[in-house]
Amino acid sequence: MKLLYSSGFKEQALIKVYSRGSRTIQSVADELNMNKFTLKNWIRDQMKENGDVTNVTIPEKRPQDWRAEEQLLALQETHGLSEEEVNAWCRCRGLFPHHLTSWTSAFCHAETAPLNKAATKAELRDLKEENGQLKRELVRKEKALAEAAALLILQKKFRALWEGEDK
Repeated sequence: MKLLYSSGFKEQALIKVYSRGSRTIQSVADELNMNKFTLKNWIRDQMKENGDVTNVTIPEKRPQDWRAEEQLLALQETHGLSEEEVNAWCRCRGLFPHHLTSWTSAFCHAETAPLNKAATKAELRDLKEENGQLKRELVRKEKALAEAAALLILQKKFRALWEGEDK
């Protein structure tokens, strides 16, 4: 039985596909409870109609998808606005005022990050060195354990052999 989808559903599905980020078309199709190939056919048909996919209107980005530069620009745009104006600005961009607050605090606490860059490189180098040392030690211990197991097996076989000759 062939399912018929409304044009609104097709449009929303295509928007979801184009704004999926790192997700696959299969995961979007599973989320929409539809066949992956139906979705791919819709994409192909739209590309034939439009020539490209740039005509698709993609909704606003999620707050976690905003880059640091965009966050800073948003903070600059909303600085000095009244609470009502900030709320209206946020509604237009699909945000909430608490996102702006969290971004502000993130920028305030990130001021020491560039100064610690050299320290983090040294720490990273030390951690890599320690990791290599621990890996070498683990290999050495695994070899010793394998040798001990082999000796135990040989010892058991030797005892079994001597007990068999005594009888």
